[in-house]
Amino acid sequence: MSHAAALSPERPKPLSRYRPFWAKRFGPAPFLPMSRQEMDQLGWDSCDVIIVTGDAYVDHPSFGMAVIGRTLEAQGFRVGIIAQPDWSSAEAFKALGKPNLFFGVAAGNMDSMINHYTADRKIRSDDAYTPGGVAGKRPDRATLVYTQRCREAFKDVPVIIGGIEASLRRIAHYDHWQEKVRRSILVDAKADMLLYGNAERAIVEIAHRLAQRKPLESITDVRGTAFLRKPDEASLHGWYEIDSTEVDQPGKIDRLLNPYLTLEEQAGEAGASCARSEAAPDGTATPSPADGAQPIRIVRQPLAKTDGRAVTTPRAQTVIRLPAYEQVKSDPVLYAHASRVLHLETNPGNARALVQRHGEGPALRDVWINPPPLPLSTAEMDLVFDLPYARAPHPRYADAQGSHDGATKIPAWEMIRFSVNIMRGCFGGCTFCSITEHEGRIIQSRSEDSVIHEIEAIRDKVKGFTGVISDLGGPTANMYRLGCRSPEIEAACRKPSCVYPGICPNLKTDHGPLIQMYRRARALKGVKKILIGSGLRYDLAVESPEYIKELVTHHVGGYLKIAPEHTEGGPLSKMMKPGIGTYDRFKALFDQFSAEAGKQQYLIPYFIAAHPGTSDEDMMNLAIWLKRNGFRADQVQTFYPSPMATATAMFHSGLNTLKGISRQAGKSEKVDIVRGERRRRLHKAFLRYHDPNNWPLLREALKEMGRADLIGNGKHHLIPLWQPQTDGGYQSARRSNSTPVGKASAGAQTASRPAAPKAAAPGRLLTQHTGLPPRAGTRAKPVKGKPPGR
Repeated sequence: MSHAAALSPERPKPLSRYRPFWAKRFGPAPFLPMSRQEMDQLGWDSCDVIIVTGDAYVDHPSFGMAVIGRTLEAQGFRVGIIAQPDWSSAEAFKALGKPNLFFGVAAGNMDSMINHYTADRKIRSDDAYTPGGVAGKRPDRATLVYTQRCREAFKDVPVIIGGIEASLRRIAHYDHWQEKVRRSILVDAKADMLLYGNAERAIVEIAHRLAQRKPLESITDVRGTAFLRKPDEASLHGWYEIDSTEVDQPGKIDRLLNPYLTLEEQAGEAGASCARSEAAPDGTATPSPADGAQPIRIVRQPLAKTDGRAVTTPRAQTVIRLPAYEQVKSDPVLYAHASRVLHLETNPGNARALVQRHGEGPALRDVWINPPPLPLSTAEMDLVFDLPYARAPHPRYADAQGSHDGATKIPAWEMIRFSVNIMRGCFGGCTFCSITEHEGRIIQSRSEDSVIHEIEAIRDKVKGFTGVISDLGGPTANMYRLGCRSPEIEAACRKPSCVYPGICPNLKTDHGPLIQMYRRARALKGVKKILIGSGLRYDLAVESPEYIKELVTHHVGGYLKIAPEHTEGGPLSKMMKPGIGTYDRFKALFDQFSAEAGKQQYLIPYFIAAHPGTSDEDMMNLAIWLKRNGFRADQVQTFYPSPMATATAMFHSGLNTLKGISRQAGKSEKVDIVRGERRRRLHKAFLRYHDPNNWPLLREALKEMGRADLIGNGKHHLIPLWQPQTDGGYQSARRSNSTPVGKASAGAQTASRPAAPKAAAPGRLLTQHTGLPPRAGTRAKPVKGKPPGR
């Protein structure tokens, strides 16, 4: 198969159509082995693939090592697991012997740095993916460390890295913890290949080719992969290279391909509908310039003009050259440009390959990133989720009674123990979130039958099931089977979001299939209640009042979490989130249907502090909105500059990467960036305006802002004049997951966990918002130091 043919967006080979590897005769294992003793019991003399992971091994389709392991097992390969190994030496990486094909390395279900540190870079004191929630069972930058140890254990075995940490660090990226731009993780790890996104399709293809004794360096045509190559390789003959290493046009040149092009911009210039404007006669895109920058174009061979307006190149043979690491590490404008180009090349239907140079002289290498993987079909999703998962942690973690419920409980497994994942992907495109960059924006849904069978399996096989399914969702609860009305438009579209600034008219918003699934699921024998725990996209829900009624009447356990993220237009436009008016419409329907069902139910809105584009006045207005609506946020989410997120590029560059990037004054939109400990504390303090510890800071800030009128003892004031005795700190009432107040934040990752929180005081509600009505039979306790009669 040629490189270009494999990268074309034609229908891929189904996962069920591969000829199984000979070892399939051994059959599925109860658990994938973690020791030589387990291998002996299975009759194995060796493993074909060994997966190294930073999470405890839970054989459940919500855990990456289980999904990849079971998928490879279904193809006939013998897969072993090395979970949370001791990384101080290579010995733990030799536990299962030498793998016949490759090591697969992943940091776990979370980026290891996000797993270890809060947004304020304080050390977390627990790890939800470890038995007992114990911290310190994986290293910082786990992918790098694990890859090095695999090399030391067996230097001639290929190492393939993947998972969320590798996926979001596949190009040069801003690192919040070092406050600098780091190289692609592929270069730092010195791995042989990187797989990004949901990797079932890629890992199966690569495993079969390696089993056929094909060298890994020859596998350059698989989607969703990244690898290193020399710029002058003979195999690149015939490729078109679009040079996008600069942002501004040097004088008048012909109008050429623009990596910033969106569907609307091209349709507007062409005077055509968005369905036709993207397609050229040969099936490739016909872009035209958009506002802002005009990159220089250098190609490996001449471009043939299709008309006097634009040029085309075959996408399957076109690569876009991003600014080199040595350029972006010291030039925030080029970094913003590179981020924008990358995010506009994420649709598998029209994305082109990307390349970024790392190093100089003899060490010079290109990080070559193939287009994203094609989404799994419904049949393939069913195949992956219907594999023989044990749906439990490995027996190694059990206590003396064989239980995983005491000191050996794995919090992340407990959270999803009775939940069902019904879909993947998200077309929301929220700039602070990386789901789209990892899972893709095309929704991949399971069949209704597959979901129902999993609920029945939980009912019949999972210990401790009480009849309540805790969640029927995914990245977003209500995107099941939603997508573009036209496959042709979907394949051509370059919009970063299908729901911003409004819902695309080409997007299907029919919640009927989801409603039908809910009804069938709750009718199952032995199922008492099905809750929806995933976040809800309320701007989609208001398009289907029937869905809201179904949800509110049958699937809300008193509280429903949703995420407006903010109330003000400035930050919302940088987040690509809908206005607060949409929340108001949803709340009206939520309250109406709750009343009709005879229930008292409450919305729990989540908000972000210190997001790029947020002014102090924006946070003040949000605090006023919170008080006016009676919300008192317990946990506060501060913006976390995670690798590759669009908002992170804004944070680093100070520019709005949702618009064109230019060095010319006035042509790039500057973004207000919340930097410095005091200002970040202030934005958090506005969200927790009711906390007396925050009142001194808020008083000072409100006076500086000319809003001293908000300080007083009346109901219309934001904070009072009086100040009670406080300890100067704050510890979340719900979860102690960061360095406790009064303790040093520096030190080893094995910092001791804080004492368990005391039982809730009378009047204190154990929910996200302490401002909601208290439980029956309790009364609020007055604040210490509050003047009588106030």
